Amino acid sequence: MRYLTDRKRAVGKGASGSGTEHFWWMTMSSVALAFLVPAFIFVFGHAIGMSQTELQAYFARPFPAILTALVTIVGMRHFAKGAQVMLEDYTQGSLRKGLVIFVYSLSWLVSALVLYALAKMMFLAAAAQQITN
Repeated sequence: MRYLTDRKRAVGKGASGSGTEHFWWMTMSSVALAFLVPAFIFVFGHAIGMSQTELQAYFARPFPAILTALVTIVGMRHFAKGAQVMLEDYTQGSLRKGLVIFVYSLSWLVSALVLYALAKMMFLAAAAQQITN
């Protein structure tokens, strides 16, 4: 005979304690993205058509580099948490775990690649400036 208490039956069903935290994270990140993305579109639009050296010098400046890093980090975290909710609603078992791991890995990979590209542009621009001086 299996004896389950009410608490044991309720574990994993309903409010698990992380729903409110997740809701606030998604709300705060969406508000942040509402301000960051239009500014990023303006910065990125200004960079379209530049040569490679001009582009490196442009993204070596603090405002475009920091804005691009913020949009990438906040955007990818927002994507990962939103995709996690979608996957948890529509998949189950090992497939759910695998897809959530894949989505989080993808978001971290994209973030790492963008930050690496920004750092490389900043260092190349600094090296080019030293050579000219």
